[in-house]
Amino acid sequence: MSHTNLLTPPTLNHTALGSAPAIPAPAIQALARTRPVYRSTKTYDHNVGLSCCFRQWRASHSHCQLLHGYALAFTFVFATQDLDDRNWCFDFGALKPVKAWLQDTFDHTLVVAADDPELPALQALASRGLAEVRVLPAVGCEAFAQQAHAHVSSFLQAQTGDRVWLESVEVREHGANSAMYQAARPGLAPPG
Repeated sequence: MSHTNLLTPPTLNHTALGSAPAIPAPAIQALARTRPVYRSTKTYDHNVGLSCCFRQWRASHSHCQLLHGYALAFTFVFATQDLDDRNWCFDFGALKPVKAWLQDTFDHTLVVAADDPELPALQALASRGLAEVRVLPAVGCEAFAQQAHAHVSSFLQAQTGDRVWLESVEVREHGANSAMYQAARPGLAPPG
């Protein structure tokens, strides 16, 4: 009867199949030590009322260059390798400042790119009491996802140190159009 030491896995040899070279035992042990990643999501859906107006001034070939609006939806994916004492990735009740930032930035606002050539005219709407203008570095779902990622990542860092990170943000205009932003996280493989 043969006994196998489970703590020191043997070398796997795929050469008998005529394919990849053998995987040495240390590599297998390193894989066995890989820690799981827990993920949780928080969604502020279209019914939250993040109804904003914007335009993509560079889209001269499209009606997207015109002012138009959406009730945006945001989904945040939080990740950790260490759950808190309640076995949570992150306490959703602590996200009130995130919701407040989303509302201040996107709820009944006119969002304008900082480099929009019509910026002065659009800001004049605010001075006349016709719009709540927010100037951001760029506009569009991709840009909004990146900007939300930067803002919420800073918030998470202040709340949890390095225990929780923001893996991705998805911004949806409606059921058919969305964009996601995911920053690289050193030392971790991207989600599969």
